[in-house]
Amino acid sequence: MNMQFKRRMPSPQEIKDMYPISEELALKKKDNDRAIQRVFAGESDKLILVIGPCSADREDAVLEYISRLRRVQEKVQDRIVIVPRIYTNKPRTKGVGYMGMFLQPDPEGAADIARGIRSVRALHIAAINASGLTAADEMLYPENTPYVEDLLSYHAVGARSVENPLHRQV
Repeated sequence: MNMQFKRRMPSPQEIKDMYPISEELALKKKDNDRAIQRVFAGESDKLILVIGPCSADREDAVLEYISRLRRVQEKVQDRIVIVPRIYTNKPRTKGVGYMGMFLQPDPEGAADIARGIRSVRALHIAAINASGLTAADEMLYPENTPYVEDLLSYHAVGARSVENPLHRQV
């Protein structure tokens, strides 16, 4: 194989230790997860609405839109459970172009997965802090999941994600 070692990837636990979730946010996530589970189990008549842009790459824009969704959630909480989309991967059929925050935290810069994972984790924590809502993210690569599984209420597998052989196994 023609590979060059640059640095060791931090483990999911190391990243979680760097960017921990507070007990308050963990409880909020647990409550949100339970509301979603109740809908899927048929124990609630509410609808789940997974909504938001296809790609999240700027924290300021994500926090603005998620704050707006929080206000909508307050108005429709008796009928709808809103799960904001904060998709930090950009699947590319041909592999050309911006790949998303997870792989390329700076849209104009080179790929930096370690920095991307830290950026994504920090973004999801900031989003929960700003809104109380826990998000959906597309797990383009299943091995990314352990870095953010304690923050997300919904994991999506997108159309191009199924081209990944690991997704087919899952």
